[in-house]
Parts: sequence; C-alpha cells; structure tokens
Amino acid sequence: MRVLVVGSGGREHALAWRLKQSPQVSGLWVAGGNAGTAQVAVNLDINPEDVPAVVSAAREHRIDLVVVGPEAPLANGLADELDAAGIPAFGPSAAAARIEASKGFARDLMAEAGIPGPEYRVFREARPALDFVASHGGPLVVKADGLAAGKGVTVCRGPEEAAMAVSACMSDRVFEASGETVVIEEFLTGPEISVFAFCDGENVSALAAACDYKQVGDGDQGPNTGGMGSFSPPAFWSSDLAGWIGDAIIKPTVRALAGRGIPYRGTLYAGLMLTPEGPRVLEFNCRFGDPEAQVILPLLDSDPVEVMLACVEGRLSKTPVVWRDEARVGVVMTSGGYPGHYETGFAISGLEWDIPNTMVFHAGTKAGPGESVVTAGGRVLTVTGWGESLEEARANAYRRVETISFLGAYYRRDIGRADIGGRDAWEPTASGKEGTWLPNPATPNS
Repeated sequence: MRVLVVGSGGREHALAWRLKQSPQVSGLWVAGGNAGTAQVAVNLDINPEDVPAVVSAAREHRIDLVVVGPEAPLANGLADELDAAGIPAFGPSAAAARIEASKGFARDLMAEAGIPGPEYRVFREARPALDFVASHGGPLVVKADGLAAGKGVTVCRGPEEAAMAVSACMSDRVFEASGETVVIEEFLTGPEISVFAFCDGENVSALAAACDYKQVGDGDQGPNTGGMGSFSPPAFWSSDLAGWIGDAIIKPTVRALAGRGIPYRGTLYAGLMLTPEGPRVLEFNCRFGDPEAQVILPLLDSDPVEVMLACVEGRLSKTPVVWRDEARVGVVMTSGGYPGHYETGFAISGLEWDIPNTMVFHAGTKAGPGESVVTAGGRVLTVTGWGESLEEARANAYRRVETISFLGAYYRRDIGRADIGGRDAWEPTASGKEGTWLPNPATPNS
C-alpha cells in the first residue's frame, strides 16, 4: 500500500515510523514533515493545512490511505475531500471533528448523551459572560470555543482572572474567530489522563492511556505549552477503570455522534480528570495527542495499517487492537525561550548515537548544511525511552537526552515522576466511578 501521512510534528514522525513497520506499506510519503520523517518517508513540500494541495498530492502519488495527524486539516474538511476523491482517509469528517473544533458543540453533545463532565455555560456575547463570572465568585475555566493551538484554555482562580480571560477572547480577539464564543466551566480537581481509542463510526477498540505535562517548568510551574513530555501507562490504569471509561464515556460519545448522522472514524482522544466523584471529560480531541503519540504508538502491537483501514471500512469489531504491556516515557526538548520568543537554525548534535531502548522523534527540525540537522521550531524533539518499569523507561529516556545538544536546548527533568513520587495517585473504587487521593511515598517529592 502507498500511504500518505499529513503533518510536520513529533506525532507525525511517530505515525510515519510506526506505519513504516507494517508489511503492507510499499511506499510512504509525508505532507509537510521534518528531518525525522525524511529518514523513513519522502517529505512533500506541502502545507498540511492546504486541503486542495494534500488531495492533489494524494492523487499524484496514487495514495491508498491518507493518515491525518493534526486537527486543523480535519476541521477544514480534509477527510471529506479525500472521500469525495475516492481516497480512504484515517481521520474524522469535518462534522465529526467539531468535537474538538467547537467546545460548545462537544459540551452540548455530552450533556445530551449523559456523559460526565463539569457544569458549563456557552456565551456568544461578552456582557452576559462577564456578568456570569462576576456573580459566580469562585474559580472557573474559560475556554475559547474554537481551535487555538492548545492555548485557548485559561484556569482562573477568581472572577477578576475570569473576566480578563473572557475579554481576551471576545473583546481583544486574541484567538481571532476561535474566541468569538466562549465556554465557561466548573473548576475541577484531580489528576489528568489522556485516553485514546480507535473508532469506526460504531465500534470502539481497546483503550490506551497516557499522562502528559503541559507546563514548561519542573513541578508544573510556568506557562502552558503544547506539551513537555508524557508517559504510559499510569500506575492507576487498570482494566476496571478502562472498562468504565469505555462504557460511560467513549462508547456513548460515538453513539451520540452516530445518532446525529455523524459517524466518527479515526482516533478519539478524551482528556479526563479523575475527580473524587469519578472521571470527568475535560475535552475531546479528534486525533492523537502530541507528545502522547510518541509513547502510545510504539505500544500498538497490532498492524497500524490494518487497524486504520478497519476504522475507515467499518469493520473494527473484527480487527483486534492489542497494546503492549510496557512502560514508555517521552521527554520533549525545546528551543530556549519556548513557549515565548525563541530562535531557530541551530545545529543538533548527538542524533547519530544508538542508545538501547530509546528512540528520538523529530518535531521542529529540518535538514541543514551537508548532512546536519538544525532546529526549526519551539518543540524540537521528543526522546522516548522504554523498559519493564516506568522508572527504567525514565532512566533510559534521560540517558538519551544527555547525548543530544543544541544551542539553548531546554527540557524538564521530572517527566515520568508522577508514579515514582512527587505527585499523588488516584485509586478508583471497584466500580471505577469514584476514587480517593493516595500519596505515593516511593521517593521524596521533586
């Protein structure tokens, strides 16, 4: 099969790397790409968000399957245009991608289907939104309704911060059209978890789970980023918890979309918070997460092409999806200054090293002079390590990180410590519906 991956980040390098291992793949291309994808596929100089250009390239290269990595092309209707051209696409339609592209749509869908989440209100005018936060008085979460590159969510400790967040969206138009509508939600507490499932419009695969680190600094300090690292699986992940999340959240969501005439085909990503009252949905995404993909995709034991085709063709119920029982830790290396101002174009050294039980996924990289690789973005690399335990996987990841250098290189030093110490764990009841906080005393807090 001839396969085209769409996107340029670490997630897309992980997708291309995993697809390359399928015996069904005879040719592999990437629309966009980076220096890492160039090692396993042919990069095409195409903007991944340029839907007509991607469709044209798929026709030109006689592509049998297109795998869409980022959310923006999906929200812009790439899967629909490919379908109209008779080219199978792994990724939801624009209508189904609204589960990420419109937070208000997602919340209304969940409310209708009885899927657990925070209390919320949707506002399309600034004055009622400001009146609401002034009357509420407590902490709130303000979200731009549309896509905002992961930056449209503000956790507000009180009404003043909430009012500033509303004004930034609706009056200052910081997120342009994405902030014309805002969703204001109840503030929840608990550990967060990312849960992933393959879907074919009706059926749902076995679930996989990871935890990520959004803030730039150790100990979850500083501004939010696109993600500074991740690990899988969490110590509290169990068959009981997976079963409850599948039955109470993932499957009802797919059924609710199907009931609206919107079959969801692709990867469904639920960002959950494990509150003392049970798991609650913080958000849905219509694709694999980044950097979660860099630890989740290597755990996929099944042939990825077969699984993705099963989703496209509606036969997932007959296609087993098996995840490896192995620990993975991914550490993101960024340009100095990220997520603020940063410079690029710096040579990266140490990529040629072969360290056992590690893999380096590229994101913001490109080919430099000669055979060199240089930085080309904020998040530059994700260094993934694996082992029988999370502690072993973490040690391997950081051992590989220490062999790589570029001017201004930065990374957190506490990725993967959530289950070793430094954070509390969440222990579910037998039903999985409720849970309690348990301190993990394995090592001192970091």
